[in-house]
Amino acid sequence: MNLLPLPPNGTTPLRVLTIAGTDSGGGAGIQADSRTMALCGVHALVAVAAVTVQNSLGVSGFHEIPPHIVADQVRSVATDIGVGAAKTGMLASSAIIEAVAGVCNEVGIGRSGTVPLVVDPVCASMHGDPLLHPEALDAVRHTLIPLATIVTPNLDEVRLITGIDVVDDATARQAAQSLHALGAQWALVKGGHLRTSTESRDILFDGDRFLEFTSTRIDTGNDHGGGDTLAAAIACALANGYDVPNAVEFGKEWVTRCLEAAYDLGAGHGPVSPLWRLHE
Repeated sequence: MNLLPLPPNGTTPLRVLTIAGTDSGGGAGIQADSRTMALCGVHALVAVAAVTVQNSLGVSGFHEIPPHIVADQVRSVATDIGVGAAKTGMLASSAIIEAVAGVCNEVGIGRSGTVPLVVDPVCASMHGDPLLHPEALDAVRHTLIPLATIVTPNLDEVRLITGIDVVDDATARQAAQSLHALGAQWALVKGGHLRTSTESRDILFDGDRFLEFTSTRIDTGNDHGGGDTLAAAIACALANGYDVPNAVEFGKEWVTRCLEAAYDLGAGHGPVSPLWRLHE
């Protein structure tokens, strides 16, 4: 794969902002985003939206950050340091989503501005533990997704947001159309959880055309943080000037390598790992 360039020592790298929740087990959330951003050669900016209590076995609780504090974090770094691209992850509540949407519009992040935004509409952990209050789904649909340069739900999130149960390419395309109709510029329906073949196929739609991205399925139970890592890699590529299809291609290749390098951790699911780049 073509790797993103690492900045020369002493030069200021590109900056990418993650607005998401923490993972005390270090496998997903802001921790996963920051690892991928660093190894893609960008400086990670952080706005913490929630603090989770979790390990390799699941999420046992979370605490939401006050919405104005989440928005103030975004405003603080955007107006001083500058943001080349941004992504969202766990936002937990409709109040936080509304606050994030407001400040993103204010500082030019998302479709109404000049800074591309990757929306990873996190609703639940890979173990099925809720990470979004059910009443916040309408805010995801009508406030968050319309800001998206690209939205990147997994299949469970697709079902919650659109009501479509993706079982094959035809329903994946239908789901991509429904996500695009909610206002996203591009919609990516990921096939990683559709274990019907030896391939993993993702479908990207911009309102006019469907693009497919296929990779060999990696047979591992250590896939914690895969969605976060993909979205973070796409954001890094966008900050480097990639268009959306090429950013998705890069993200797909990046997360495949991270799955190949995944490792055991704790008694449950280990994380995907971008540490492979250290050996390149």
